[in-house]
Amino acid sequence: MPKYPFYSQWIVAIGALVFSISASAVTLDEVAATNKLTIKEQSTKIVSTPIASAVVITSSVSAPAVPSNCIADSIITAANLSDTRDKGPFSVAKKPVPRQLANGFGGGTIYYPTNAGGCGLLGGIAVVPGYVSYESSIKWWGPRLASWGFVVITIDTNSIYDDPESRAAQLSAALDHMLRDNTVGAQIDSTRLGAIGWSMGGGGALQLATKRQTVRAIIPQTPYHDKDYGEMNTPALFITCQNDRIASNKKYSSRFYDKATGAKMKIEIKNGSHFCPSYRFNEILLSKPGIAWMHRYINGDTRFDQFLCSNDNYGNNPRISAYDYKNCS
Repeated sequence: MPKYPFYSQWIVAIGALVFSISASAVTLDEVAATNKLTIKEQSTKIVSTPIASAVVITSSVSAPAVPSNCIADSIITAANLSDTRDKGPFSVAKKPVPRQLANGFGGGTIYYPTNAGGCGLLGGIAVVPGYVSYESSIKWWGPRLASWGFVVITIDTNSIYDDPESRAAQLSAALDHMLRDNTVGAQIDSTRLGAIGWSMGGGGALQLATKRQTVRAIIPQTPYHDKDYGEMNTPALFITCQNDRIASNKKYSSRFYDKATGAKMKIEIKNGSHFCPSYRFNEILLSKPGIAWMHRYINGDTRFDQFLCSNDNYGNNPRISAYDYKNCS
């Protein structure tokens, strides 16, 4: 039996309704055996690579952050960061991670830049979905961030009913998998990692940040967690939805935001339900702050400050109902 029956009923019932009436953004997979939520993919730059049969352990020695000349100043614009066609400065390849080869999580997909050889070691990011949800609901972050110079793994969980603590452990396992992978492991700086999670996955990202010091930035999206995960001082970009009836802002997101002691920023999407981070038409809202946040706090690239905190007033956007920031530096 699911551990959170009431939460599950809300997710399944409301999720089915919302995704069915938002066909322009998200479609419901007709494969009844899985009930899998599928985001429509649009990418002309992604190619597949074969699955390797062996892995290697990469060195844990820290390397300098990505050189500033790796991404030209002229590329770092609001329009480019908001481009929903995954057209960052780098071309992207993807590599599937079958469930049977995944140790500690339910499989997924690795996205990585193919032409970033002159950029030094790159940051690595893991992304996890929410309760009774699948990789497809958060998969868009993979090619988007990879096209901006990160190695990203988007994952399925061992069980769709896994709680936030389990999702934190699976995020960590997914990061470890990337660091060991023989295709991308040598490209990643093991001291510059990040995590993104939606719903219970957002709670998992918050908890992971308290356990793994090499996680330098997180993006919890409509986060849910029903336990005390401890003090969290990792830079965090909170994505919330104004009409969230499943993990209400007052009970969860706002409390987690107030509790965070590090650099933090919060964007609330107007009229959004609990599922608003997964809508394709909201990607343009989330891409710019999401990419900028990860570059600023994983890579220490201050050129992205112009899109964060006091330097970019997201509150003037009619599709954003609330905006706040604290401790930015």
